[in-house]
Amino acid sequence: MKKLFAAASFTAILLVSCTPKASTSSTTPGTTTSTAEQIAQGKTIFENSCGRCHKLPDPTSHNPVQWVGIMNSMAPKAKLTDEQHQWVYDYIVSAKK
Repeated sequence: MKKLFAAASFTAILLVSCTPKASTSSTTPGTTTSTAEQIAQGKTIFENSCGRCHKLPDPTSHNPVQWVGIMNSMAPKAKLTDEQHQWVYDYIVSAKK
């Protein structure tokens, strides 16, 4: 009985640890959740935070899915909050239109 309980517990722990974690960022390719004012703030953050370290990329140089990966890798380096991250992403996606 103890072996069965131990096997069931191990299996449960394994399954829980292998499930995907909920994303804390609401960045979803192709969606804009920010207001016009927040998108304007995203543009300012993009120009000031991103432009501080390198030449600013053209928003049309990548598709929304590619921008998710770029933003996810660069936002921590720029020390952006989750809100700022979303605003910059929404600015970049909206600038393509």
